Amino acid sequence: MQRKRQRRRRAVLLIFVVLLAPALYSYMTTMLEPSSLPVGVRSVEWLRTHHANWLVDEAEHVYYTWNAPKKGGLQLTALPAVGLRPASTHARTAAWPPRIRPVFARPLPGEGIWKPTGPPVDGSPPVLVTTFRTELDYPRIVAYVAWFDHMRTALAFYPGRYEPPHAAVRGPMMVPYGQRWRLLATFNGGFTYIDGHNGSAINGRSNEPLKQGLATLIGYRDGRVAIETWRGAPNAPADVAFARQSLPLIIHDGRLNPALNESSLWGATLGNAVRVWRTGVGVDRRGNLIYVAANDQTVITLARILKRAGAVQAMQFDINPEWPSLISYRHHSGLRPTKVVPNVMQPTTRYLVPDDRDFFAVYRRLAGPITVPFK
Repeated sequence: MQRKRQRRRRAVLLIFVVLLAPALYSYMTTMLEPSSLPVGVRSVEWLRTHHANWLVDEAEHVYYTWNAPKKGGLQLTALPAVGLRPASTHARTAAWPPRIRPVFARPLPGEGIWKPTGPPVDGSPPVLVTTFRTELDYPRIVAYVAWFDHMRTALAFYPGRYEPPHAAVRGPMMVPYGQRWRLLATFNGGFTYIDGHNGSAINGRSNEPLKQGLATLIGYRDGRVAIETWRGAPNAPADVAFARQSLPLIIHDGRLNPALNESSLWGATLGNAVRVWRTGVGVDRRGNLIYVAANDQTVITLARILKRAGAVQAMQFDINPEWPSLISYRHHSGLRPTKVVPNVMQPTTRYLVPDDRDFFAVYRRLAGPITVPFK
């Protein structure tokens, strides 16, 4: 009888090993592939792509709900320092955005006031940054905002090592060496394809097909940028340098999308109501691009931040604390990157080395039609 039980145990163990072997092989193979991410994050990403997305979603939902910020608390006495210096009066031009109107009756020094970062172009800074507190009920939450002058900057979209999954041209997966002399800023892209089924295209070539009804950041060859609901074909037309989709619009014609309470539209992982790091992009009424990142946000509060910053069209980008990246660059005896968004999970050199995910680079604008340079 004892021998029979031992044989049964061995048989069960053998069956278990046989069933588990393909998963173990896949996991080990993935972990041995080149990556810009730590093992823990890569393990979660592996689960997502191997039929365990539901498990990760549930775990994240429980974790972030349990750790949701409490209302009230101590007031901040100062805001995080961003930018190089307060903008001088003579440097301002008519194109500059107005100060972001503070939420609190007693603003902190520099709150909502734009500061330049990086080198000037034609005598004035093409990139401005600022911070401000976002909600009266949560006085310690801070939003990080950047504004890019569309007349003096050019935006480029680059695939990462694994995202988008079927890039027509994978490219360097980082800011090309030949373009770094004019680099002004970089920031993260939107949801991954597995999470959002977002299409994208670069230089007339489709990565994943563009999907109708999704918010799309579009860079035109004449230098304009726009955020629109995609109504076109699966690939971008000839006048588009790049297109990158990420879920439906959250602001349209200056108004918050009335469907923002519909959690299924803005992320299967955490929906719209769980407070977590969120990022988004918008365009103002003059066509300038705005980037926003803030901790402990729902999709509704993110939309309010973008609207307060001047966006009339806006879309949510990636969420969760691993992904927000806004990095500015100075050019003094070499390229000097500085984090504007204080993400401790990503290095300052992110995007100067190959990265797993797609991203955007902001360059000093040159004469001629806009394309995405890969060298």
